Amino acid sequence: MSAAADRLVLAAFSAGWRGVRLLPEPVAYRLFDVGADVAWRLRGVGVRQLEANLRRARPDLDDAGLRGLSRAGMRSYLRYWCDTFRLPDWSEERIVAGVRCEGLGPVRASLDAGRGVVAFLGHTGNWDHAGAWGTLRLATVTTVAERLRPEELFERFLAFREQLGMQVVPLTGGGAGAFGPLLRALRAGRLVPLLADRDLTASGVEVDLLGERARVAPGPAALALTSGAALHPVSIRYERPAGGSPRHGVVITWHPEVPVPAEGTKAERIAAMTQGCADALGAAIRQTPQDWHMLQRVFLADLDEAHRERVAP
Repeated sequence: MSAAADRLVLAAFSAGWRGVRLLPEPVAYRLFDVGADVAWRLRGVGVRQLEANLRRARPDLDDAGLRGLSRAGMRSYLRYWCDTFRLPDWSEERIVAGVRCEGLGPVRASLDAGRGVVAFLGHTGNWDHAGAWGTLRLATVTTVAERLRPEELFERFLAFREQLGMQVVPLTGGGAGAFGPLLRALRAGRLVPLLADRDLTASGVEVDLLGERARVAPGPAALALTSGAALHPVSIRYERPAGGSPRHGVVITWHPEVPVPAEGTKAERIAAMTQGCADALGAAIRQTPQDWHMLQRVFLADLDEAHRERVAP
């Protein structure tokens, strides 16, 4: 990315953080719906990849049905961004009232006993809202942040998540630098949520996701295996609260703990645990595919196609 493009990206996000927070809430969300519809109609690279990913979740849909689903997906994705821009102004009561949990009991029991918890997250719903809720109602949240360009944008996201109460470890290089701090956090009984449905390193684990081979991050399973922490797949979806409220809340589903296999090498056990997380996440995606914000390649067939395009004359 050029320096000019870096400045343009930074300016766009800076304007979003400032301007969206000044708008009345209904106006802001309506504008983001319009923006989502425009992007959906233009059908750029991200929308086409979203549709390719959603086709794996809903192979029963015809082309018209898939297009309708991708439109809902783009609206959900833009809702995440509108939420993100406005979250710094939300009160503690607003953050907590906008969350409903499923399957939280075993997670709370582990944390109350001083045992750390690793959450294997997908890019579903609003993970920043969920993280802010976790710092208020569960335990100290320690996570990683993908390093972005330009550097000023990365620093802004870092400050944003720290303002929400999270402790953030930068993900640099191959991610080895983040493993130690996360391990210490788990041994201190903290909650470590990690976005893992897209591998950001060269060490991804191949799994079956939505009936097809994909590459996801091994970090959550490796951390749980090394630290003895509980490993829980977590999915997040949007819903409208009861009582006719125009606002959307999020539902955080804490899926059952993924056990450590009794046998096998370390790599084999990590692979098996990661597959268990992928199974839970895939089932959740099938239920509410519109809230899976995956506009990038994650399936091996798509990654192989991209590789062929790069090496072609």
